[in-house]
Amino acid sequence: MSLGDDTGQTRTRLPEGGGDPYGGARRGGRSSSRSLVTVVGVVVLLIAAIAFANRGGDDSDTGESAGDSPKSAATAPSGQKPVDSKTTGIPSGFPQDRQGAESAAANYAVALGSGEMFKKARRDAILQSIIVPARVSDFEATLDNAYTPQFNKNVGLNEDGTTPKGFTFVSRTSPIGTKVTKSSADTATVEVWCSGLLGLAGESSTNPVTSSWFTITMQLEWTNDDWKIVTHSQKDGPAPVPGDERASSADEMAQAVQEYGGFTYAR
Repeated sequence: MSLGDDTGQTRTRLPEGGGDPYGGARRGGRSSSRSLVTVVGVVVLLIAAIAFANRGGDDSDTGESAGDSPKSAATAPSGQKPVDSKTTGIPSGFPQDRQGAESAAANYAVALGSGEMFKKARRDAILQSIIVPARVSDFEATLDNAYTPQFNKNVGLNEDGTTPKGFTFVSRTSPIGTKVTKSSADTATVEVWCSGLLGLAGESSTNPVTSSWFTITMQLEWTNDDWKIVTHSQKDGPAPVPGDERASSADEMAQAVQEYGGFTYAR
């Protein structure tokens, strides 16, 4: 998550009476006929998906011709496979095309929203890897002025950016989708729709982990055989209606963050 964001509030559902203590009040049971219709519908969808996946053999070479953004199936992954190389732990070596720019922007959003940005040395290394050389010093100065002792305290950390004993700090950005709004041979403007987590997991935390939704816009430039960031901005949303899931306990959230790793993103 980037600086200055207003983190969203998770929706907590409290148990009622004799309901399920982990999921709030029990819901009324569905009729057997409705359940049967649901099961049949799922089976039909699975058969259709398998048939579609198997038609015409391997389609891996047709991803580029289909365009960089899915049209008829906007929720489905499309395009090229992730890159194999990394620089400073961040995927690198993206193709010089629209899909490569989208993949780069998605991975850069993850890096810029990670907990490592709260550590000066690691933050500078990330910026050196993903920012055009001419803008690195500007980005460093701006972020040094943003990641202040007071800002660290506001998110629940100690003033020096370390995590208080007995807590787990969470800062994670997950891209949902990407869109190229402008491109040429050497430049691209990419929007990355993201969800984010930020906060401190632990008993008696005054900064519990909350979720937010936002869109990052990056202007990229082809530099040194890879896409690099020239400018970076962010706006809120689009945000879905919160679901009815209960908020996890501090221990559950801390365990999840420690056990579930992140991804390399690509089109």
